[in-house]
Formats: sequence, structure tokens, C-alpha cells
Amino acid sequence: MRKVLGFLKDEAGTETLEWGLVCGVLVVGAITAITLIGPKITAMWNNLNNEIPAQP
Repeated sequence: MRKVLGFLKDEAGTETLEWGLVCGVLVVGAITAITLIGPKITAMWNNLNNEIPAQP
């Protein structure tokens, strides 16, 4: 019984888990931002490229 209570009270490793969750949220946010903003930036560069006259 003491081992079970000791295991439940032990907080070793919780900080690692928290940092892992934070990193996971950051990765999901970055992927979402790239997915949402990517086509707009591509369209902007394509429009700019089309406005530049071709060199002979």
C-alpha cells in the first residue's frame, strides 16, 4: 500500500510531460498557420511574378 501511495505522490517526470504537451501544441499551431497562410502567400508571389516583365 505504501508503494502505491508513494507512486501516486511522486511527481518526477511531470515537467517533461508538460513540456512535451507544449511542444505538441506549438507544432499543431505552426502546421495550422502554414496551412492557412500558405496559399495566400503563394498567390501573392505568383501575382508579383506575373507583373514583372519577361526578359528577352
